[in-house]
Amino acid sequence: MFVMRLLVTGGAGFIGSHFVRHVLDEGDGVVTLDALTYAGSRANIEGVFDHPRHEFIEGDVRDRDLVNDLVEEVDTVVNFAAESHVDRSIDTARVFVETNVAGTQTLLAAARDAAVDRFLQISTDEVYGEILEGTFSEADRLEPRNPYAATKAGADHLVRSYGTTHDLPVVIARACNNFGPRQHPEKLIPKFITQAAAGRSLPLYGDGSNVREWLYVADNCRAIDHVLREGAVGEIYNVGSGEERTNLEVARAIVDKVGADEDLIEFVADRAGHDRRYALDASKIRSLGWEPELAFEEGLERTVEYYLDSSASSGQQSRS
Repeated sequence: MFVMRLLVTGGAGFIGSHFVRHVLDEGDGVVTLDALTYAGSRANIEGVFDHPRHEFIEGDVRDRDLVNDLVEEVDTVVNFAAESHVDRSIDTARVFVETNVAGTQTLLAAARDAAVDRFLQISTDEVYGEILEGTFSEADRLEPRNPYAATKAGADHLVRSYGTTHDLPVVIARACNNFGPRQHPEKLIPKFITQAAAGRSLPLYGDGSNVREWLYVADNCRAIDHVLREGAVGEIYNVGSGEERTNLEVARAIVDKVGADEDLIEFVADRAGHDRRYALDASKIRSLGWEPELAFEEGLERTVEYYLDSSASSGQQSRS
């Protein structure tokens, strides 16, 4: 494998921080750019913050001067930076447009001017919209159904346009739902783990029958690295696990692993525009040699252990 120097935007977020660790382990150099908003934290890159091949910059992907300077120092850009919570996008869409679309355009312009070797856009299965049967392929039309997904789809279109118009060597990775350690507690799995451990209710939208495909974050990081090194310029790669679960099944699995009462599950009014099901055809990336290594149940076990240990540590610190 060749050694790169990467700019990883959003690298102090959930998936980004796992990816920063992954590529440092691979021997690459990393510049992490993160605005440290609610979802990003220095704690997420604890242990590698002062790594000799790692540099952390607190800043915004919309800051043209900063982005231009940083992109000049690297040969590869991996763009994780995004506002990502659907509920927040329904309430306040503007920041999603500003970060997910305008921020991506700022990065693309800088990457074009610096003639980087590769620009990898981190996208999501939500850009396709919902699918009740079968799976989405990379050739399917984008039909996003909430403001978050719409801004990610817009960013994908921008990325592809820079590839066509400016010959920028772009690649896009669209993953299913990730889970694992250090995920923001507003997300379903960490929220339900911490709520169940505290004996509080688990608010489940609608009847809990919405289906999602789940992928452990370490497996996604390997997939992203695979796309970066082995993927073809101009291509899109779906990153799916085939591990489909209804939200109710996920809630029940969490309750079981935490040892809580299933009566904690509370059905609440459904979210506006709530997609019924996502599912990806990941045969394209599998043809490159990638396969997920961790089954959902094992990944969930590790994730529950992480959050329970974190809660116990926090409790001990608060009592000391």
